Amino acid sequence: MTTSVSPHPNRIIASLSTEEQKRFLSNCEQVKLAFGDILNEPGEKILHVYFPTDSFISLVMPMDGNPGLEVALIGDEGMHGILLLLGVETSQLHAVVQGSGAAWRMGTKIFQRELKRSVTLQQKLHFYTYVLMRQLAQTAACNRFHLVEARLARWLLMTRDRAHSDQFYITHEFLARMLGVRRSGVTKAAGSLQKMNLIHYSRGSIKILTSLGLEAASCSCYQSDKDIYAHILPY
Repeated sequence: MTTSVSPHPNRIIASLSTEEQKRFLSNCEQVKLAFGDILNEPGEKILHVYFPTDSFISLVMPMDGNPGLEVALIGDEGMHGILLLLGVETSQLHAVVQGSGAAWRMGTKIFQRELKRSVTLQQKLHFYTYVLMRQLAQTAACNRFHLVEARLARWLLMTRDRAHSDQFYITHEFLARMLGVRRSGVTKAAGSLQKMNLIHYSRGSIKILTSLGLEAASCSCYQSDKDIYAHILPY
């Protein structure tokens, strides 16, 4: 991970007053997160918190020696390390960088100090904790009741929102892990979306051709996610 400059802000940090932003950022370092970087494994102590700007982080729940299932996606709307707000210093999930890009990083001890200093930061992170809990619940229901094709459309839209781009890189193997299905299932679902001219997929590169069309193909969970973000996180 190396330093980088991002044109996008992290929306939690940007929602603080100018004075609080300056103090907070003075205690951060901007880093470049690379695709596949492991930020935490289950059972590990949380040493840093991350506030993505144009990167995004996947939280994966491991199951009985299997690769696991993605349960949440963190982009510029949030942070990784929210358990510290609850007084928990050990990671419970596998945190892996799914989209390369910049993020603000802060040491755990410094973050805990900043939490005590800023009531506004506490409030923003309480709101974000609720939104993350809602995303966890939404994803659990989505994985149980919705078809792979609709779930893939939702995931692509969520990724697009966090990548700030209609084009990004992802492999079938990684998609299968994120959606909790076999690679053949991902191939079939991606092929279906491509036949409808909603996406173009080639050698791991995905391009969304029509956002409105992909939203129509997505399950209702994508709009539900957007609604809760707008209602609870209006920054």
